[in-house]
Amino acid sequence: MSQQILKSADARSRQDLGEKLLDELCDLTKIDIVKLNISDENQHHQKRNGKLVMKRYGQYQPGKNKIEIQNRTAVRGQILAPKTFLDTLLHEWLHHYDTCHLKLNSIHTKGFYLRLNDLKEKLEIL
Repeated sequence: MSQQILKSADARSRQDLGEKLLDELCDLTKIDIVKLNISDENQHHQKRNGKLVMKRYGQYQPGKNKIEIQNRTAVRGQILAPKTFLDTLLHEWLHHYDTCHLKLNSIHTKGFYLRLNDLKEKLEIL
């Protein structure tokens, strides 16, 4: 599944393939299914003095069990690189896993990134 995602580009394909991967991950870990919304919009971002100072690749909303990802880069509006998209999808799913399975307030700690790298290794993405 992850290899198919790496070959996708348009928001619709990524929506369909992403949902399948997330459903499989949730089933394997016995947690609630997470909803996915892939939009064909630019990433949320902020500029200061004409320079990009923040961009958000995706967002997990724990109260809604929902992941949102924008399929276009912040400034130029180009389609996200396949690996960036897949990395973002897995990153946001891990927030869901931490919240539902580990009962953690899922924040970006060393442990979070160790779990993320472990997941990528298991999916043979690294």
